[in-house]
Amino acid sequence: MNYLTYLPVFDKLTKSQQDTLTHSAYVRKFNQKELLHNGSQDCMGLLLVLSGQLRAFTISDDGREITIYRLFERDICLFSASCIMNSIQFDIAITAEKDTEVLIIPSEVYKNIMEVSAPLANYTNEVMADRFSDVMWLINQVMWKSFDKRLADFLLNEANIEGSNTLKITHETIGNHLGSPREVVTRMLKYFVNEGLIALSRGTIVIIDKKGLEKIINR
Repeated sequence: MNYLTYLPVFDKLTKSQQDTLTHSAYVRKFNQKELLHNGSQDCMGLLLVLSGQLRAFTISDDGREITIYRLFERDICLFSASCIMNSIQFDIAITAEKDTEVLIIPSEVYKNIMEVSAPLANYTNEVMADRFSDVMWLINQVMWKSFDKRLADFLLNEANIEGSNTLKITHETIGNHLGSPREVVTRMLKYFVNEGLIALSRGTIVIIDKKGLEKIINR
């Protein structure tokens, strides 16, 4: 199967351009927690997720992490090929949250075609605009939304992703997603326990009252 057909604009490229992408792209597998990309100096290429789940995040000067967005099957990651955009540099790391298989299009190959193909250039701009929207949403969350709302929203979103109310996740991992110290996460989770919203055990959070969490988000 030619996974490049997952690209919405693949059929708008010339036969020669399609062949170039097909012959240069390759599949790689990454284990859970393995680092795929680390900062703007790392330009491995454009990533197309075939299976699994990736996390894009940034790290502060004091070592704190915060998740910018996550990538699922058929999602595209351009930040791993940020060198194709000369005026934009992103210090973003990408790691596998689950065992993941990706199709990698080398940066130079993608850039060369993008420079002569209007459909691919337009598609690239659309993807970048979507990612900037993710960044702006994150800034809005951090600046204007209280932590209890952010945590409640994260737990419900995580339950939706996993398809389960039982989440195998540590307080430290949640802190990394939300850009908050583990201690802050622990205190708020204990508050949720006291309110009867969740139950805690080692490395596990069980959501008991989804509607209660939704009320926190909407109040």
